[in-house]
Amino acid sequence: MGHYTREDIIRLVREEDIQFIRMQFTDIFGQLKNVAITASQIQRALAGQIMMDGSSIEGFVRVEESDQYLWPDLDTFAILPWRPQYGKVARLICDVHNPDGTPFVGDPRNVLKRVLRRAEELGLSFNVGPELEFFLFHTDENGKPTTKTTDEAGYFDLGPLDHGEGTRREICLNLEQMGLEVEASHHEVAAGQHEIDLKYTGALEAADNIMTFKLAVKTLAQKNGLHATFMPKPVNGAAGSGMHVNMSLFRDGENAFFDEADPRNLSPLAYQFIAGLLRHVQGFCAVTNPLVNSYKRLVPGYEAPCHLAWSMGNRSALIRVPTPRGSSTRVELRCPDPACNPYLALAVCLAAGLDGIAQQLTPPEALRGNLYELGEASGIRRLPRSLEEAIRALEADPVVTDALGTHVTQQYIAGKRQECQAYEAQVSQWELERYLVTY
Repeated sequence: MGHYTREDIIRLVREEDIQFIRMQFTDIFGQLKNVAITASQIQRALAGQIMMDGSSIEGFVRVEESDQYLWPDLDTFAILPWRPQYGKVARLICDVHNPDGTPFVGDPRNVLKRVLRRAEELGLSFNVGPELEFFLFHTDENGKPTTKTTDEAGYFDLGPLDHGEGTRREICLNLEQMGLEVEASHHEVAAGQHEIDLKYTGALEAADNIMTFKLAVKTLAQKNGLHATFMPKPVNGAAGSGMHVNMSLFRDGENAFFDEADPRNLSPLAYQFIAGLLRHVQGFCAVTNPLVNSYKRLVPGYEAPCHLAWSMGNRSALIRVPTPRGSSTRVELRCPDPACNPYLALAVCLAAGLDGIAQQLTPPEALRGNLYELGEASGIRRLPRSLEEAIRALEADPVVTDALGTHVTQQYIAGKRQECQAYEAQVSQWELERYLVTY
């Protein structure tokens, strides 16, 4: 991501023949929104004078207090490389503010900023490297998405088995044109499933990058006649899609999770952070795994974690500590999925880790072996089994609700409860096949 002044952006709009600028923001459920302006309005936009109707955004404000303003983060300015080169389109990621200029408490970007300030008060900066998985499916004759793929590849396979290789390559190149650094990309376990890993950055930039990533993947897949989905479990009997989150804290430019004297080369801060995640993961699971469908991924047998355990390098654990040390020391949380709102997800993860530090918590012993094989009798706590269970855990965790704030907590829970109720009232194909003839 670059560093821009207002004058830089005005000059680039003119020199690059940019005709439209998308003023982007994210609602509390992780949906990317935008107000598009023409180049003639760029000075008003940079002054925070672009207004939008907050009452039309789910979870924002009521109709009688609907006026809100978009304040662009200048460093997020980027030209969208997949748009036409004549009459280019650029974007600015925005914070949402009230008419009096104060940050809107329901803006997810503001939620993350509030928790980041807590870390800054301790002299800590929070870095995040996300690993995002998604499926590429065919569309039907009407352009509607299906769950069909002619792809026959598996983990790390390449063309000609990997039919999505060309689209994945195009995604990576477009992301790098926008200033995102792609560390790796490969085919995942399931047919039609892919993973792209982004280099770690500060948490706010990482959340911005995740939203940019989702837009690029969906747009470029559609351009190539495919449908990209971040749905956690779109195919029965196949692995679901996760968004593993690699996290580290730095102090004075040094990795605060690294300690050369420790047998595992982990600092007390790292152990406390892990313990905080384990204490609060049930409470924040409704945020990191936000859909009814999310909990069909978090089951044994499909390479997704189920139990509240940590390990060294063991990919079957909920939390693992990858092998690299020194400046690359990090903690990987493996339960989040790519349907989550990244601003809220990173905010609650950081709040949980900071609580572990504040309370000087100690994690349980690291577990070895294949944790997917743990049975019910193991005595180890599990992640929530449903969105409804996760919502109850969220309501009971004051550290998580405090990180989200009262407004977001109330609106988020209300929206997710409606989702659960709508799901419970549906008659599924499974029920029809199971019961229609038998009963």
